[in-house]
Amino acid sequence: MTETQVSRGRCYCGATVFSFSEAPLVVALCHCVDCRRWTGAPTPTFAAFNTDTLMTDLGPGRVANPGVHRWNCTTCGSPIAATFSYLPAQIYVPVGVLDDADQMSPSVQCHSRSALAWVHLDENLPQDEASARDLLMSLATGKDMK
Repeated sequence: MTETQVSRGRCYCGATVFSFSEAPLVVALCHCVDCRRWTGAPTPTFAAFNTDTLMTDLGPGRVANPGVHRWNCTTCGSPIAATFSYLPAQIYVPVGVLDDADQMSPSVQCHSRSALAWVHLDENLPQDEASARDLLMSLATGKDMK
């Protein structure tokens, strides 16, 4: 995917449609219980975009936990996006709702300590046993956060 391509996505019913003017900053697998419950997937995968590249108003979202905002389609309930106060200027979108999901290979695993025992993924991907906030910021910004 090139920097000039636009990523588009939609919910299951098509009532919520959104797009980004730039490619994602990073694509991450997340093993945390919160993301599993929100998406219903055993290993949700998210594309992180710069919030400034969102070309659609998703509305106010809702506070899921302190510092976490989540957006779901108000018609079908599909998970659409999430922001995290500890990852400023980034919005995370479940890869499955993106039209170009087949081009969104993950480059990192977050909360690997919480992975379900039967999930076996590429062991060569960088892993963080917790939120991977420093690793995600490094990958998204190109700056070492340690």
